[in-house]
Amino acid sequence: MRIRTTTIGSWPKPTDVPIPDWFQQESTTDANPTEALDSCERCFDDDISELLDKVTQEVVAAQVNVGIDIPTDGEIRRENYIHSHCRHMEGINFDRLTKKAMRSGAWEVFVPTITHSIRPGKPFLVREWQVAQAVTHCPVKMTLPGPMTIMDSVTDEFYGSERKLARSLTQALNFEIIRLAKAGCRWIQVDEPVFARYPESALSFGIENLERCFNGVNREVTRCTHICCGYPDKVDSTDYVKAPPSAYSLLAPALDEAAIDAVSIEDAHRPNDLSLLELFENTIVILGVLGIARSRIESVEEIEFRLRDAMGHIEKDRLIAAPDCGLGMLNRETVLAKLKNLRQAVERIG
Repeated sequence: MRIRTTTIGSWPKPTDVPIPDWFQQESTTDANPTEALDSCERCFDDDISELLDKVTQEVVAAQVNVGIDIPTDGEIRRENYIHSHCRHMEGINFDRLTKKAMRSGAWEVFVPTITHSIRPGKPFLVREWQVAQAVTHCPVKMTLPGPMTIMDSVTDEFYGSERKLARSLTQALNFEIIRLAKAGCRWIQVDEPVFARYPESALSFGIENLERCFNGVNREVTRCTHICCGYPDKVDSTDYVKAPPSAYSLLAPALDEAAIDAVSIEDAHRPNDLSLLELFENTIVILGVLGIARSRIESVEEIEFRLRDAMGHIEKDRLIAAPDCGLGMLNRETVLAKLKNLRQAVERIG
């Protein structure tokens, strides 16, 4: 069996989709750097639902046509992968934005504020998955932000305790995940990039809550998490503070023992010592071999070379090839070129 391929989350939004991407908002001293949070109410307008369905299906079809085995819905309905889901929870106030330093102080933004108890809102992900899944027999992977990542992306004025807040977020996420699994979704991914920023907290309570997100999910579902080390807000920008390279090694043993089937890590933007893969004795590793914040298109040969190196440290059937993270920062032509080369590389390996 050849190495399988997947994408991680976002896809470039066509110009006719009236939902701005958070990272494409210009940040200046005179502007709210998260203007997308204010202007994303259109996400819920009935008059664009048909358009969003159509574009989502086109995005899924584009991934399948280029050879991706496990596509995502492209997160077309989301201004970003975190706050879009938060809009579907009770207790998170988007009319009250609070300035906050995020991702170990990598940048400051205005974020929504938790003003009362977190509760799941009306179900929404099942329909989004059904729209995406309708155009392919390939399993469409659905993505959700994890509890720790949400915590780092909001301001808490209610709980006053990281552990209590994390538990409430976990319960709300589990509500949607169980519904997805019962509806037939077979790949569900909880994104926890801040595990790499705060590995001590991840080991203390983050991984435990990640497992709880999947409580009640049947074994037919591949329980996946994505952990990247952070990206700039502009393509080809090099001045950005990433999580420390030691984070993956610190987290790997605990993740491998956890009730998680697959772990997605970056390797293209900042290559790892591939002996890291040996720490995952049971878990599937989704290895990022395409840079998502640079315009350079990786050649078939360099992708193949990196994957062959990886196969020296992990069994082929536990290795999946992917981009480092979501693809929303790049234009569609660049994305398709990168993914075509990815597919050719895995076919050459055989």
